Amino acid sequence: MAAPASFYKQLPAFCHVTALAKPTTDSDIRIEVWLPAAGWNGKFRGQGNGGFAGEIDYRALGVAILQGYATAATDTGHAGESGDAQWALDHPEKIVDFAYRAIHLMTSVGKATATAFYGGAPKQSYFSDCSNGGRQALMEAQRFPDDYNGILAGAPANYWTHLLSSALWDAQATTLDPASYIPSSKVPAIANAVLEACDTEDGVKDGILNDPRHCHFDPATILCKASDSDTCLTKPQVTALKKLYEGARDSNGKQIFPGFMPGGENGDGGWPLWITGPAPEKALLFVFGYGYFADMVYGKADWDYKKANLGDAVKASQEKFGNVLDAVETEMKGFRARGGKLIIYHGWSDAAISPLNSINYYTSVVEKIGKPQADSFVRLYMVPGMQHCGGGPGPDVFGQYGMSPIHDPQHNLYLALEQWVETGVAPTSVIASKLDGMGPAAKVEMTRPLCPYPQEAKYKGSGDTNDGANFFCASGN
Repeated sequence: MAAPASFYKQLPAFCHVTALAKPTTDSDIRIEVWLPAAGWNGKFRGQGNGGFAGEIDYRALGVAILQGYATAATDTGHAGESGDAQWALDHPEKIVDFAYRAIHLMTSVGKATATAFYGGAPKQSYFSDCSNGGRQALMEAQRFPDDYNGILAGAPANYWTHLLSSALWDAQATTLDPASYIPSSKVPAIANAVLEACDTEDGVKDGILNDPRHCHFDPATILCKASDSDTCLTKPQVTALKKLYEGARDSNGKQIFPGFMPGGENGDGGWPLWITGPAPEKALLFVFGYGYFADMVYGKADWDYKKANLGDAVKASQEKFGNVLDAVETEMKGFRARGGKLIIYHGWSDAAISPLNSINYYTSVVEKIGKPQADSFVRLYMVPGMQHCGGGPGPDVFGQYGMSPIHDPQHNLYLALEQWVETGVAPTSVIASKLDGMGPAAKVEMTRPLCPYPQEAKYKGSGDTNDGANFFCASGN
């Protein structure tokens, strides 16, 4: 992901090292390591990738340099846009590189380069990213526990085989019957109806659902009474919307992957981008789901999703890539044993990956090893009103990309992670901010505390609801 030339002019002098890793005859993993020429903070930060990767996040490398880190990034072994999976067709080793091998090699090369350049190894190493980057983060903790001391995993696509199977469910639910397709022009009506039904359940009317699980919106309430229009849904569209909220299920009704939460429909990063798209078969989730099954699972560029049986697709996905792409192991003995710390965050309004996936994963860790053991190394933060990795009506800036309006552990989840690793002080609440723009001149419009799950922020009953000081963390209902 390239950054504008003006961004690089802000950076201090740094050493730029490029490497090419070829662990197999079909591997071609590009790695870049950036090292501050002066003022190194003694730490290493690994960068991840969104989607199907294929690009190096240069902006993230630059932010790390500005903050004094030695840092590294990789394209995971192929070049292409994040939504493109054609590189995977007939290239099983490249899929392994993408799944986990490239990030591990990037980390090894990055830390070895820093050690050689500075004459000493990094004191601590950290990894932070979101979406597929969140999957990479959990994969590192589970498969390579010695790579990082602290890991920040955002909206992790860790149950990859079922997540992309759910994209097939979404596609079939909204397009097998052409009348079921919900155009993006109807999304505002859906969003307004959700808020009308549920916005005040948390005690504050602010366009944000504090915990959408408490919202029991019925799509049938906006069924068209007369002619079709953008203010209502036809009967087939009501059925499709119920399926999207319900989430993918097999023929026996068993959940394959959780559904989307009400409250995240509207906005630039909401359903028009991920679910409904500008036309049928044009939404991002369709692109990712189709690419995964056509180019990875079935190896057929002309695969027809309309003829696919969901149960068979899930089985094929799991059998072929469950042990390769999924990061769902719960004990993480090695990571815990070395004192590793893990923080997961997820926006409640995520329209790309259901936020319930992160709750399910965190809950499975607690159930597997017990709450005291889990509390010793992992935290989950659910972010009301935030869409996929950022955006949405709620406060969405809390240091997940290294930056925050106030650069301290009380306003920056990444710094809270470092504090946990380096001093043993576990994170509690962190103040998230909503900004009126981007860049250093952006002003704070709203703040809210993010609470360690299962706690949630509750309004004290008086004071400005845009001021996080008027909220407190308490057990959820």
